[in-house]
Formats: sequence, C-alpha cells, structure tokens
Amino acid sequence: MTFEILNDYCLSHIGAIKEYPFDATTAVYKVGNKIFALIDEESLPPRINLKCDPYYARELREMYVSVIAGYHMNKKHWNTVICEGEVDDALILEWIDDSYELVFGSLSQKMQTFIRNSH
Repeated sequence: MTFEILNDYCLSHIGAIKEYPFDATTAVYKVGNKIFALIDEESLPPRINLKCDPYYARELREMYVSVIAGYHMNKKHWNTVICEGEVDDALILEWIDDSYELVFGSLSQKMQTFIRNSH
C-alpha cells in the first residue's frame, strides 16, 4: 500500500478534503470539517490513523501487530494502521470507508444533505 493509493482513496469520498493543520507532512482528511483520516506522508511504510468503533478498534489491535492505538489521537476511537503488508490492502480501504461513514454519520442531517447535494 502506498501513500498515493491511500491519499487518492481518502479523497474519493464525497465531500472529502485534505488539509495540513498540524505540520507540513501530516495530511488530514476531513468531511464536514471533521477528521476521518490522517496520514504521515514521510512514514515508510505508510501509516494511517482511522476512526473506529471502540470495541472493533480494540479487537483489531488484538488481531494485527500492525494495528496500534491511534498515535496522538483518542486511543479509544482511533487506530493507527502500519501499511506494511500484514493487513490486506482491500481491508485497509474498507477501514477507510468505515472511518468516513462514522464521521459522516455524526454530521447534522443538514450538513449531510449539503455535502450530498454539492457533488
């Protein structure tokens, strides 16, 4: 899995934008001004932080060595996935979808409708 694939996939979601609010190398992906993913652009292998259901997040950490508690994030709701090959690429993309849906679903109905109608 490469940064380019992760980046393009995150940005393929409706209303997704990329910003650099923390530093010049941490890409932050948002929908409705809420973060759903962060990628350290300098990390090799790539690392991506994703929002996750708290119980599922803990389960994933127990299943995979390359899934750890979210770096610099709320450890209950965020995982860091080290994209070094242990986890299948398709599963990582699925986790990006899950993260996006969790955040999009937390937005007001008005904001969700606005985002859907803007695209």
